[in-house]
Amino acid sequence: MYRSILLTAVISSLGVSFLAIIDDGSVQAQKSKPVDNPQWYKGNLHTHSHWSDGDDYLENIALWYRDHDYQFLVFTDHNVLADKERWVVIDKTKGKRKAFDKLKKNFPGWVEARNSGDQQEVRLRQFTEVVERLDVTDQFLLIQGEEISDSFHKHPIHMNVANIQELIQPRHGVSVFETIQNNVDAVVAQRKRTGVPMMIHLNHPNFIYGVTAEDLMRVQGEKFFEVYNGHPGVHNSGDETHASTERIWDIVLAQRLGNLDLPVMYGLAVDDGHSYHNIPSRDSEPGRGWVMVRGNELTPEAMVQALERGDFYSSSGVSLKSFSNHKDRLEVKVAPVDGETYTIEFIGTFKGTDLEGTPIKDQEGQPLPTTHAYSAEIGQVLQSTAGTTATYKFTGKELYVRARITSSADHANPSEIGDKKQAWVQPVIPQN
Repeated sequence: MYRSILLTAVISSLGVSFLAIIDDGSVQAQKSKPVDNPQWYKGNLHTHSHWSDGDDYLENIALWYRDHDYQFLVFTDHNVLADKERWVVIDKTKGKRKAFDKLKKNFPGWVEARNSGDQQEVRLRQFTEVVERLDVTDQFLLIQGEEISDSFHKHPIHMNVANIQELIQPRHGVSVFETIQNNVDAVVAQRKRTGVPMMIHLNHPNFIYGVTAEDLMRVQGEKFFEVYNGHPGVHNSGDETHASTERIWDIVLAQRLGNLDLPVMYGLAVDDGHSYHNIPSRDSEPGRGWVMVRGNELTPEAMVQALERGDFYSSSGVSLKSFSNHKDRLEVKVAPVDGETYTIEFIGTFKGTDLEGTPIKDQEGQPLPTTHAYSAEIGQVLQSTAGTTATYKFTGKELYVRARITSSADHANPSEIGDKKQAWVQPVIPQN
């Protein structure tokens, strides 16, 4: 049984902006159109399959998400689109016979296999074929994506594109920042040329600690990064010398809004799924993180545009009844689960806060290639409320305010041991 999630949410549509490509390829804030019939769609923006380093077939993965009440899914294999004929040796795939047997069981009469010498091969179905088989109008949507997997020296720089139309090869650069910017520019150029809404976001900045806040804060033309990634090896919480992804988020927000005159940066929660056969385990599996996107209809264009408006929240387990941004306040209401309690924290940075960072140094006094140390007043908790409803009243002194909701319950299958179920409401800029 497939379903769409309809919640009563009050979000100030008339006051929300989104990024639009204009003739010179830059970005410009425009007023969003009111959402007449608010509907929430649960989706995952980061997924891998046998087309790159996942251990299952597109069809099996899509079926898992559809059967687990997701409304949309973006396939983001590394530097490849599933748009050509490709045969693979079954026993050499990452999922081997287990994935193949599951495929035959789930899709009888659908599988194309052949013998090649003493080996058996299977044809990987293309994205358009899987869409035709598994999309359900207004209920479940598959979106073509790519993980542009680039690097600078030993720094991995991975960026996901949703609703991509043509493969983009990694663009490289002479620094981490330039590598990010060059790949963003390639997506902006494709969007401008095709006229198709698409979005790019930075993946797991703490994967091998490849991207710092200083790298990300200056990027123009994109406004998303992963504040929560479900892969156990991406260090969401950082360590003694590396900032957590939430700390990176607040530093980036404070710098972009208080120093660089750039738009907000939104925080996404994603799965980054690679492993689909032994759930739960300590591998990179589906179902750990997602976005709840508010839009008029379930189409790739509507999902991209709603994300760009900030009409979404990110979650690793907490559901919201609503959140609303008024001229004078930000309100959050949790959809509670029996037996759980909740803490709603409003987090922000005040205007005039010291934004100067200091490099973190090693024992020899040499700067480390990590996010700088900044004032604790950047990203401070402005208000904490125990309960299922909370309101923060703007003072007019804030650069931005965002909300984090934490449940008393442990995440059922966490990215990191000890994770609680959480949700993140996107930053807003008070207008008074």
